[in-house]
Amino acid sequence: MPRSLAGRVGFCALIAVIVLFSVFPFYYAVVSSFKTGSELFEVTYWPTFDMENYISIFTEQPFGRNVLNSVIVAFSVVALSLGLGVLASYALARVAFRGRGLLLVTILAVSMFPQVAVLSGMFEMIRAFGLFNSLPGLILANMVLTLPFTVWVLTTFMTELPKELEEAAFVDGATPLQVVRRVFLPLMGPALAATGLLAFIVAWNEFLFALTFTLSNEMRTVPVAIALITGATQYELPWGNIMAASVIVTVPLIVLVLIFQRRIVAGLTAGAVKG
Repeated sequence: MPRSLAGRVGFCALIAVIVLFSVFPFYYAVVSSFKTGSELFEVTYWPTFDMENYISIFTEQPFGRNVLNSVIVAFSVVALSLGLGVLASYALARVAFRGRGLLLVTILAVSMFPQVAVLSGMFEMIRAFGLFNSLPGLILANMVLTLPFTVWVLTTFMTELPKELEEAAFVDGATPLQVVRRVFLPLMGPALAATGLLAFIVAWNEFLFALTFTLSNEMRTVPVAIALITGATQYELPWGNIMAASVIVTVPLIVLVLIFQRRIVAGLTAGAVKG
């Protein structure tokens, strides 16, 4: 076998192993979500398409409300993160002021803090604002996780945009806000798509804040709702329901990534090579 052909075969085999290792757990979760009773403990690799688990998670608990809560929180976090991130990135990338570099480093350092390190302080702030056990409280808490990363990525992207575009707009009498809205925003599509999707994933999957800052089932998001699914007794877990709920909350993320995959790659690599 020629060396080049052997290399291609080995590369394809490696890719197949990586794909199998990455996709098989989710595929088996899909298969398990259609099983009930003792079938869950039988090893099978083909789904039977029994929708009992999917029906029961919506009839036995307010799972539809939990999904709606996650949608509201995630989209609100994305909108606020991108809106504030664009304005902050313009100031950090285009406006010269003392301490700009230190401020940017501080913003990046905030994103390195573990959630548990800011949990107590965030709890006091949420309670002081009267936002405990409410969706606005979860939105505010999740901004701590998404806004620093959003500002950092958008600042890096905006730094690489040609200054001539901004100067030409100022010559025509545009204000800084008009420059951001009419000149920079159309050029920042890939960066906005990448940071927006990553912020959505963080807010959609966030568990610790949602568990700490909510009390009632009607206010919980899907990660907490799945974690609190119980069976007839405290020692019995309805694994079929858990698998069905996990599949339901994972599919939207997969669809979004497939739709915006090109913009994600373009946004994350923008600014990586200057020229």
